[in-house]
Amino acid sequence: MEFKHISVLKNESIEGLNIKPGGLYVDGTLGGGGHGLEILKAGGRLIGIDRDSEAIKAAGERLKGCENVSLVHDNFCNISEILDSLSVDKADGFLLDLGVSSYQLDNGERGFSYNTDAPLDMRMDRDKSCSAFDVVNSYSEDELNRVIKEYGEEKWSRRIARFIIEERRVKPIETTFELNTVIKKAIPKKAREKGGHPSKRTFQAIRIEVNNELGIIETTIETMADRLNPGGRICIITFHSLEDRIVKNTFKRLENPCVCPREFPVCVCGKKPKVKIITRKPVTAGEAELGENNRAHSAKLRIAERL
Repeated sequence: MEFKHISVLKNESIEGLNIKPGGLYVDGTLGGGGHGLEILKAGGRLIGIDRDSEAIKAAGERLKGCENVSLVHDNFCNISEILDSLSVDKADGFLLDLGVSSYQLDNGERGFSYNTDAPLDMRMDRDKSCSAFDVVNSYSEDELNRVIKEYGEEKWSRRIARFIIEERRVKPIETTFELNTVIKKAIPKKAREKGGHPSKRTFQAIRIEVNNELGIIETTIETMADRLNPGGRICIITFHSLEDRIVKNTFKRLENPCVCPREFPVCVCGKKPKVKIITRKPVTAGEAELGENNRAHSAKLRIAERL
């Protein structure tokens, strides 16, 4: 299957990076190379990172012939080690486009989509061992409930977890459609009539758990801020409220890190701001982009600048 991914908020994120000719920019979620190509067009040097080897291969084809490009198959949470391996001290900008790519969703065999029957997988990095199959068939009822409730914000999480446990006592749940069937049984008929596909939130939750998507955001932002030149920017695109909340709160803490009690007249903790927030409210897609790409509806871009 050809690697296809439509870059969301492409113009807004490239503008947000405030690219200077010859500056070094890191795209930590390279995908098909859409954002990366725009960085190069604007005169920047590019380090492109992706945990999906198929994305690295596709981006390599797209950026073939371009100069000042380094592509790395790794997780963006290892950004400090990646920069060290490339003998890079500081960068002039970082870009993250979080969540699952269009290619991963549309490629049925990857097991991300509840609309295509496939083995339960959902690994962004297929070299990793833990898959959706492992989560569904080895987690306890309490663990499944936690994942589905916290990451999927699913009100029927406990019932879904219980039904999964009951089903796998008979046989392992091996495919996306088998999991769909269990979820449909667990959610009452009236509740299934609203809110879209009944499996949407549970699949999102399991995918987040498999790839540790939320657990790596905060520490990665902190590391990026430390490895950023003054005036350099961090641009992060999120697709659901849990991601956006982490980004917003981490930016706020880096902008105002003081931990002194409010009644203190002056700061004595010595913690200094590292960034200033450029986007007090997130940037969202315009009408034209929304008309062309349905997945842009939930996208939010937040930007911070290194002091």
